[in-house]
Amino acid sequence: MIEGPFFVLVVAGILGSGLVAGVFCAFSAFVMRGLSALPPAQGVAAMNAINVAAVRPAFMTVFGGAAMLNAMIAVVTFVVWPEDGTVELLLGSALYLLGAFGLTAVANVPRNDRLARLAAGAPEAAVYWPVYVREWTFWNHVRTVASAAAALVYVLALT
Repeated sequence: MIEGPFFVLVVAGILGSGLVAGVFCAFSAFVMRGLSALPPAQGVAAMNAINVAAVRPAFMTVFGGAAMLNAMIAVVTFVVWPEDGTVELLLGSALYLLGAFGLTAVANVPRNDRLARLAAGAPEAAVYWPVYVREWTFWNHVRTVASAAAALVYVLALT
């Protein structure tokens, strides 16, 4: 049975992973659909503005904080090696750290960086925009599922 401070840590991991999953889900469900309906120049400009706003403390605290919580859960799990929930705790940590945090760094951020280098009204931006939307959204779906799965697996560890 997971209890005490470790229980609190896992609950915080559930909340952090779930909150990030919600943000990613919102982008997959309607933000990217709305942006893709705009003319390319407007979509590129709006997404670039969103990407600048995303790296402010409000989101980065939740996103990075959830990664720190998930890493702490993995470390504590290895140290404590609880009788129940070990597999779920390690799987939840891996899902978030690799499937949400890591994937952001290797799939979504490089696309954001490429988009940021394009002038919104340039012909190159108009050509890249539909490719960006399709690829970025696909990887965002994966991040959404990974974050939500991490939260779910952590909940299973507590049962």
